[in-house]
Amino acid sequence: MRVIPTEIPGALIIEPDIYHDARGFFVETSRAEWFRDLGITHDWAQDNQSRSTRGVLRGLHFQTQPGQAKLIRCARGRILDVIVDLRRGSPAYGHAVGVELDDETARLLYVPIGLAHGFVVLSEVADVIYRCSAYFDPATEAGIAWDDPDVKAPWPDIEVTVSARDQAAPRLAEVAGTLPFVYVAPAGG
Repeated sequence: MRVIPTEIPGALIIEPDIYHDARGFFVETSRAEWFRDLGITHDWAQDNQSRSTRGVLRGLHFQTQPGQAKLIRCARGRILDVIVDLRRGSPAYGHAVGVELDDETARLLYVPIGLAHGFVVLSEVADVIYRCSAYFDPATEAGIAWDDPDVKAPWPDIEVTVSARDQAAPRLAEVAGTLPFVYVAPAGG
């Protein structure tokens, strides 16, 4: 397994080892000791799966209370996953990072609490699986505009399909003062 930090503190790309042979491949996509060694101590509460077609853009979403960390992978197809730091005081506040996830590399993306998350499908179809540290709660569900010009998310230049709800999401500047997220620097760093 290889761990690659992103430009957003605490957000990590995890590249598991893949074992290929004439039958196909085998990969461990989750292992408690990996996360423990990385300081990720969530008790995962919920697993979700979505299937979308090329150009479907979902996001940018987050839960406000108690917040929701996510562990994301693309089990079928290819996506560009985008995360945005919403934590006041973070050196990456308001910054967006894009990470390609696909079924060939089996990469995972760990998204800590306090980040917005979304993705766009680059293949003909994609299945996205994500583990969540807290249950989905419609009362605390929120989002910011996927195309917020201040965030500058690195979406690819393809035609996208966006839900009415996501099209109506506010810009980060409109909701920043209401967000409960505060960045806490790691000990010794």
